[in-house]
Amino acid sequence: MKVVLFCGGYGMRMRDGTTDLPKPMHPVGPRPLLWHVMRYYAHFGHTDFVLCLGHGGRHIKDFFLNYAETASNDFILRGGNVELLTSDIEGWTITFVHTGLDSPIGERLRRVRHLVEGEEMFLANYADVLTDLPLDAMIAKFRASEATAALLAVPPQQVFHCVELDTEDGVTGISTLRDLPLWENGGYFVLRQEVFDYLPPNGDLVNDTCRVLAKEGRLLGYPYRGWWQPADTAKERHALDAAYHAGTRPWMLWEQPDPSLLWTAAGPGLER
Repeated sequence: MKVVLFCGGYGMRMRDGTTDLPKPMHPVGPRPLLWHVMRYYAHFGHTDFVLCLGHGGRHIKDFFLNYAETASNDFILRGGNVELLTSDIEGWTITFVHTGLDSPIGERLRRVRHLVEGEEMFLANYADVLTDLPLDAMIAKFRASEATAALLAVPPQQVFHCVELDTEDGVTGISTLRDLPLWENGGYFVLRQEVFDYLPPNGDLVNDTCRVLAKEGRLLGYPYRGWWQPADTAKERHALDAAYHAGTRPWMLWEQPDPSLLWTAAGPGLER
């Protein structure tokens, strides 16, 4: 299944005023955020990527054109030649498309429509959010539905306290946003071709398209309370980088052991 990644925005909340590095190219460990998102999809077998470029697109092109496998893979140096023991991007197909400097997400998707034609379903992502979401389960739920689009729904991440007042302004309760029956867009989408019928020129995927689909009953949500972390600000990206170096990497499912290969004690013997 093809994966469309929106990585052309300015990322104003991430910018430091000294570089034009796009948000998805800020590092988490030895690799940029974008690589982690792509590696997540590859873990589930989705290795055909369409990158919607815009601001700072040259940084993304240069990274892959000069990709250094040795940065995160084991290798043997023999007689001056490098022999890789593992590979990150072997088998990946990456299409780079300039979709405009100021284009909203919906317009970026419209401009790569020809690259996903013929796909019954395809995936899309903001390229700035990491998760341990069981992607196969989300796809299966969407496939079994008649919806045109599905989006990941996650609890609000803000820690603000919500105050409940009575008619005399007395406080009757205090809770956090996460305690309330509220969900926010988690940035992971599964889409059918019909979505293009709802995309207006220069429109936004969520505000202009998903709103209409929701009113027509053609938008599916996949609620998930597991691990999910955006990198929308420098603080959030630094938190992910710190977690990586501390060895706390729940989004890196490819590093976790395959449950089917684990042995479990059962009586006098071992059962797989």
